[in-house]
Amino acid sequence: MITVNNLSLQYGGTPLFSKVDLQFTAGNCYGVIGANGAGKSTFLKILSGELESTTGTVDIKPGVRMSVLKQDQFLYDDYSVMETVIMGNQRLYECGKEKDALYMKEDFSDADGLRAAELEEEYAELGGWEAESDASQLLQGLGIKTALHGNQMADMDPRDKVKVLLAQALFGHPDIILLDEPTNNLDINSVVWLEDFLMDYAGTVIVVSHDRYFLNTVCTHIVDIDYGKIKMYVGNYDFWYDASQLMQKLIKEKNRKSEEKIRELEEFIRRFSANKSKSRQATSRRKMLDKLTLEEIPASSRRYPWVGFQMAREPGKDRLFVTEISKTIDGVKVLDKVSFIMGKEDKIALIGADEIAITTLFKILAGELEPDEGTVKWGVSTSQSYMPKDNSAYFNDCDLDIMDWMRQFSEDKRESYLRTFLGRMLFTGDDVYKPVKVLSGGEKVRCMISKLMLSGASVLMLDQPTNHLDLESIAALNNGMSEFKGNIIFTTHDHQMTQTVANRIIELKDGKIIDRHVTYDEYVDMMRAQQEQEA
Repeated sequence: MITVNNLSLQYGGTPLFSKVDLQFTAGNCYGVIGANGAGKSTFLKILSGELESTTGTVDIKPGVRMSVLKQDQFLYDDYSVMETVIMGNQRLYECGKEKDALYMKEDFSDADGLRAAELEEEYAELGGWEAESDASQLLQGLGIKTALHGNQMADMDPRDKVKVLLAQALFGHPDIILLDEPTNNLDINSVVWLEDFLMDYAGTVIVVSHDRYFLNTVCTHIVDIDYGKIKMYVGNYDFWYDASQLMQKLIKEKNRKSEEKIRELEEFIRRFSANKSKSRQATSRRKMLDKLTLEEIPASSRRYPWVGFQMAREPGKDRLFVTEISKTIDGVKVLDKVSFIMGKEDKIALIGADEIAITTLFKILAGELEPDEGTVKWGVSTSQSYMPKDNSAYFNDCDLDIMDWMRQFSEDKRESYLRTFLGRMLFTGDDVYKPVKVLSGGEKVRCMISKLMLSGASVLMLDQPTNHLDLESIAALNNGMSEFKGNIIFTTHDHQMTQTVANRIIELKDGKIIDRHVTYDEYVDMMRAQQEQEA
């Protein structure tokens, strides 16, 4: 379906990747992975024709239709939701508009009639008569209610705009679908629906994603961008990860044995080269030594942080009591008499489509907002640390460098002490003197995680902590949260993190909660079974 030959791309004379030869075929889903800045989105732009490569070609069979997930949420503000989705098949949309314009003419001629007949035939072949019902099914699957299908895109909530653009990319049975971070800002039900759609899809899917569970669920192949190369591997993300770790281990072991052999040969040569009776053996050993080379392990563009949370002191039995709290935001009651008690062993995942309600609950628990009614009572021996979804207040209008920024939150002001926490999140050397106002989104999140590790809190509260992080940082954070001995309250779009960390699920729905002491997968199964019974 897509053949890539001798592809390379250079920026300012520096190669991003080179000598890429790949083939993408129908019926497969390819997950594109790599460190931040490795060129994942750039590679998709080359495949779509939006960006031209330095060398090489991208060949697509004639007549094949490619669909790309648009990133500009304002691009279709002048159109309705339904029109925007149907524009996913641009020829179908144009055919329909031209046909309708002809029928609106007051001086409809014989030539117009012939042209209209041609358009009617093409429109039918393209599936025009089923277009609105097909678009409606996609939108409903992604959680956009039918009442919104006639709305202008300009009036839509930004989270719903993302879903409409995704429906557009999936519309009309394209032969190839290119998706760059399709699960960003999707609620859990929409992600599950998308997974099911892509697993049943007969064409070619190429997707960039930081969601490990999503990659494991939908991908048949992994396309890894690293070492300035792009290589394809059969299998999902976990298979690729395990295989790549094993390969690195085997190379290191081979090199270790080679080093030992080299040392033995060098010692033999040193001891016997001056001994006439042994000189022939020494010469033989020298020839063997010349043939021994250490296999170079390429310096990967990936960097692996380490996350570990330690409590400064063990809290007592009482942890958290939330009693009948309610809160109205912009005239909407997002929390309605919410009550729960957090026990000693609880790691709670907050889920739900209403992210405003979830963030509001976090802010109330953190003391940044007061509830309209109800109370929040923390155990007297607990300490809390909060990582908000929007961290701009910590960095905007701040003239500090990273080191001085961290000093604000530490009783121990020594640079050597603070470097311990920053180094774990890959801030080393002179990196710690970089002004925080110029940091990327991912660097700011890594600073917040460093602050979280520094806190020594017994309760961690994290609102979408994986935003802006690469796969390596997400995995490190996941491990740190799983191994933490205290309490955690968190929300994330990362399925694997929710499943492996949480032992209790609280879903916020219409201001109220559904509270279950189960894992995330168990909760999803329960909700699906309930929906099937209701249907």
